[in-house]
Amino acid sequence: MKYEVNYGTLAIMPNNTDDSLVYEDEQRYLVDGTPFEIMEDSCRYFGSTYEGRKESAKAILGAEYKVPIIVEDTNNLIVFPTTSPSANDCIWISLNRIRKFEPIDNQHTKIIFDNEMEIIVPSTYRSIQNQVSRATRLDYIIRKRKNPQV
Repeated sequence: MKYEVNYGTLAIMPNNTDDSLVYEDEQRYLVDGTPFEIMEDSCRYFGSTYEGRKESAKAILGAEYKVPIIVEDTNNLIVFPTTSPSANDCIWISLNRIRKFEPIDNQHTKIIFDNEMEIIVPSTYRSIQNQVSRATRLDYIIRKRKNPQV
């Protein structure tokens, strides 16, 4: 099954070496391909490349690693990685669907989405906080560029 990130996407998690578990609204899908491959396919589907989206985000934010990606720019559909995007354990989280997040312990964070679905990711609270902040900043900068009156 092919999958493109969309507004219903909550998170994309690795499942095995060559497939992923996608959380979308009230459903979960098992999708062929790693989370990184799904990200690459989604960027292409919306008319760009993952590499182009990554380089743009790096230039806008002045960041070098774990940059958020604008998958689709009409609606600022932004996702961010929990680790290095090429790592086997990288999880991609949709910024606009997060309601809140809270620490579980020193190595895990619970993310609660706007539909009340919850996932626990193997990332520190501080790391998720940094990624949400970075993705929010990217969202703000892009919105200001599109509409300076905002």
